[in-house]
Amino acid sequence: MTRGVWVYRKRHDDLRHEIELVVALKAGGANLTIEQALACVFGYAVGVDLTRRDLQAAAKAKGQPWEAAKGFDQSAPISAIRVTEAPAAEAAVTLSVNGQARQHGLVGDMIWNIGEVIAKASELWTLAAGDLIFTGTPEGVAAIVRGDKIVGEIEGVGRLDFTLA
Repeated sequence: MTRGVWVYRKRHDDLRHEIELVVALKAGGANLTIEQALACVFGYAVGVDLTRRDLQAAAKAKGQPWEAAKGFDQSAPISAIRVTEAPAAEAAVTLSVNGQARQHGLVGDMIWNIGEVIAKASELWTLAAGDLIFTGTPEGVAAIVRGDKIVGEIEGVGRLDFTLA
């Protein structure tokens, strides 16, 4: 289990959580087949993708890119990386805030499986050892605020436990 404190900045007016399976790579490449993509996997972690919806909405309204809404300091806390086989399709993916369940799904519910996610990413970017790939989130994305305790868990992978401070 990984525990910590995430520093909540005042300018985050609408911060949202998304629990995700994170794939850590030991190798990479471009235009990988699914088999090649799976051979690049080092291990897996639990991640929480944080989104500044205030910035995202403003940029979308102007037809501008909104990467600043996703890529800001401490925007993607993750658990320790576990060197293991891929979690089973039946593995639960859960997130709670202050003890209240917010997100629940299964690894098998992902639109693309792990190999497909990596292969598709390699069509857009040249992947490399050390890259971390967030794979997607179950429904239930919601706002979080200062003082909230977030607990994310993926069965067979690990747990991430942090508080917004």
